Amino acid sequence: MSAQKVIICKDLKAELSKFLESVKYDKLFVLTDTNTLELCFPLLKGVPQLQDAPVITVDAGDTNKNIEQVSSIWMRLCNEGASRNSLLLNVGGGMITDMGGFVAATFKRGIYSVNIPTTLMASVDAAVGGKTGINFNGLKNEIGSFYPPLCVLIDSAFLRTLDRDNLLSGYAEMIKHALISNMEAYAAVLSFDLDKVDYALLNKMVAQSVAVKERIVEEDPKEQGIRKALNLGHTVGHAYESLSFRKGRPILHGHAVAAGLISELYLSYKTCGFPMEKLSQVVYYLKTYYPSFSFECNDYEALYELMTHDKKNEGGIINFTLLSNVGVVKINQSVTKEKVLESFDFYRESFGV
Repeated sequence: MSAQKVIICKDLKAELSKFLESVKYDKLFVLTDTNTLELCFPLLKGVPQLQDAPVITVDAGDTNKNIEQVSSIWMRLCNEGASRNSLLLNVGGGMITDMGGFVAATFKRGIYSVNIPTTLMASVDAAVGGKTGINFNGLKNEIGSFYPPLCVLIDSAFLRTLDRDNLLSGYAEMIKHALISNMEAYAAVLSFDLDKVDYALLNKMVAQSVAVKERIVEEDPKEQGIRKALNLGHTVGHAYESLSFRKGRPILHGHAVAAGLISELYLSYKTCGFPMEKLSQVVYYLKTYYPSFSFECNDYEALYELMTHDKKNEGGIINFTLLSNVGVVKINQSVTKEKVLESFDFYRESFGV
């Protein structure tokens, strides 16, 4: 699997145009959703290669990241004469980069793709690393592939278009990256004021966060080993997210990850000796800025059952990534069902739900 290029942009339009000039493709297509078409795509106006490019727009929201939408995109590509040498430019958040990447991976067995993430979540996580996917049968990213884009162009100008919920969503992944990195990064993310956002500082932190993921993905592109570190917070987090869909009140991915981090750091404390002091610091920070995810004791079995479908599981055993300290990652950890249910209790007690 070839490595992807990541560009932290100072002049997005110029750098995008320059990169597209370097690629030999026959036709360019743009994929957006209804939000990014209105708020973000206008920021690319004036890029000559986009002037006559067909723009494919899908409904916004992760609940629309499904095979029906993928089929509609495939149909547009067919009808517009796309070939194996065509290029799909994905302009949007994680839903667009996940789904657009999957479309590119599967259409005619693979066409070129380039990601321009427009949310914090996509910038630091979804658009980087080559994972693509769609939701299926009520499960998050159940169908997908490893298919890195040719390039990811990140521009902090898009971050100013975000509402608070989407900013918080992406920031949860930055907290995760800091936890698996080092104390300096950990201290920086937990001291950042999410009520009074310093966008210049956030831009520097985004570059540092992307570098953490890039380093890990380069070492383990197909998640056979250390890349599993990036799953911290996601085993429980994906179950929380899927439950929210089932209940008809979906939460953003990063909000689910934030809740999952609390549960999984509790498991880290119970099974790997993660310091309670640091667990308390993370809980305090997340309680300060993040809304609670409300669920009941009678949801525990459904949550546990959802976790049994997690893609990281092996031999029917739920597979966790945990920590013994900041930057000290323990992959391939198994935990008793009793402790998993305790971690649900810990989250609810921490947030008073």
